Amino acid sequence: MASPAMDLIKPLITLLAIVNPLAIVPFFIHYTQGFTDGQRRRTVMVSSFSAFVVIGISALLGLQLLAFFGISIASFQVGGGMLLLMSSLSMLNAQPAEMKTTNEEIRATEVKASLGASIAVVPLTIPLLTGPATMSTVVIYAEKTRHIWELLVLVGYGAVIAVATAAAFSLAQPIARVLGKTGINVMTRLMGLILAALAVEVMADGLGKLFPILIHAP
Repeated sequence: MASPAMDLIKPLITLLAIVNPLAIVPFFIHYTQGFTDGQRRRTVMVSSFSAFVVIGISALLGLQLLAFFGISIASFQVGGGMLLLMSSLSMLNAQPAEMKTTNEEIRATEVKASLGASIAVVPLTIPLLTGPATMSTVVIYAEKTRHIWELLVLVGYGAVIAVATAAAFSLAQPIARVLGKTGINVMTRLMGLILAALAVEVMADGLGKLFPILIHAP
């Protein structure tokens, strides 16, 4: 039986694994290479705050949206768990969990960045940092909260993710020099392994609710 402390820590571990700002550092460096220091600092601040907003809104309003569409949390857990598992497979291949951009979208972002337009929200925050897999994770854990303070803790984890993102992007050049592509790939694969285990647990929980006989089987 997992302890309450572990239950509180697990959402943070899952979010850190799936958001994984280190894996987005090469994209940040690439997209902001023509930016001034002021533009780069603004991009860091906006993308970090946007990540917090996405996680906070998912925690506070995600369950209401599910209820509006008549989707059971058990079905959502199975679907969300599959999405997490797919994301973990991408990470095991040293790809960011949320990266679904095409070559055309990458070129469009490069043009956008070269013109000085903001890339902080799209594509850095959505979909690279906090895409569907991240939102699904937050909603699944929001359903497990039983007290308002637990929900506030989950929202607070969004602030932790924002700080981690700001730190990774602010130190992007030193991180790239120290870790290099190989080091970042190793970290991404390690996070992917952790996420895969958590995804299986989420799916098993959802399947147990949909098919109680699985839990009580001899």
